[in-house]
Amino acid sequence: MKIAILGGTGFVGQYLVSELLNQSDSPGVLIRNAPANRYRDDEKITWYAGSLDDTNSLKAMLEGKDAVIYNIGILRAYPSRGITFESLQYKGVVKTAELAQEMGVKRFILMSANGVDLKLTPYQRTKAAAEDYIKHSDLDWTIFRPSVIFGNPHGRTEFASMLKRDIIDPPFPAPLFFEGINPQHAGNFQLSPVHVEDVAKAFVQALHLPETISKTYTLGGPEDLSWREILKLIAQVNGKSKIMLPVPTIAPSMAAMILDRYSWFPISRDQISMLTKGNTCRRDDIFNLCAIKPKSFSLDNLQYLLDKHTKGEDKTASAY
Repeated sequence: MKIAILGGTGFVGQYLVSELLNQSDSPGVLIRNAPANRYRDDEKITWYAGSLDDTNSLKAMLEGKDAVIYNIGILRAYPSRGITFESLQYKGVVKTAELAQEMGVKRFILMSANGVDLKLTPYQRTKAAAEDYIKHSDLDWTIFRPSVIFGNPHGRTEFASMLKRDIIDPPFPAPLFFEGINPQHAGNFQLSPVHVEDVAKAFVQALHLPETISKTYTLGGPEDLSWREILKLIAQVNGKSKIMLPVPTIAPSMAAMILDRYSWFPISRDQISMLTKGNTCRRDDIFNLCAIKPKSFSLDNLQYLLDKHTKGEDKTASAY
């Protein structure tokens, strides 16, 4: 199949392109700049220079394709730089979907996120609006809602490497966040970390499975882990024993109110709010259908954190 992919050079995007190549599909990737030489079988990838604002580039990418994967998303918005949830996570989806329908490309895979039904933040609201638009289109759509995604980021933004850099490596106690004034349950909110390779396999296999059309799937790893357990595992793989202290969310939220406009500040108010609500989900449906045995968030699967080049430094890049 010939697949148009938007968001093909970010963390998850790199794995999507590699998995498409593994399945002998032909990816066409929209990029702003010349491609970095990071893919094997590079000659099998068609690169289209342009952006979401460039209709001609989008049409060139969609021409003759069998399907579209929309994988663009951001962790934080910087409106002064034109980086907004509205433009990238909603308007970009609408524009791409309209052009796909116009050009006869029916199959559409959308990267969403677990928890968007809560609609508590602009991140969640724009994701939910994009889902709603796609569901009411004439496209043969499939929507994926992953929990937090981990795996070797190859220099991109990724969950575990960010926690290592911002919480485990600094010589300060690790924060066990809690809402309200009672620290009894500090750090007990749970997540379902899912490996990026499993996410990529589910996306690509769904392209070839008609039974996934008009379905929404959550993607999570084989276990739910508390924030405390996740931090302990990341510290352990790095040979550290980390002191952990309860921290009411009002403290970092107040700091973020002033500082989250700057990319160097590690977390935004919205990220704190979404994090402490937890992020667990079912994972059996799509993984069983695709015969995927999901990887656990374990010491063996976190060894990439020992790579000195694994930093996850680009906080303004695509989340995926």
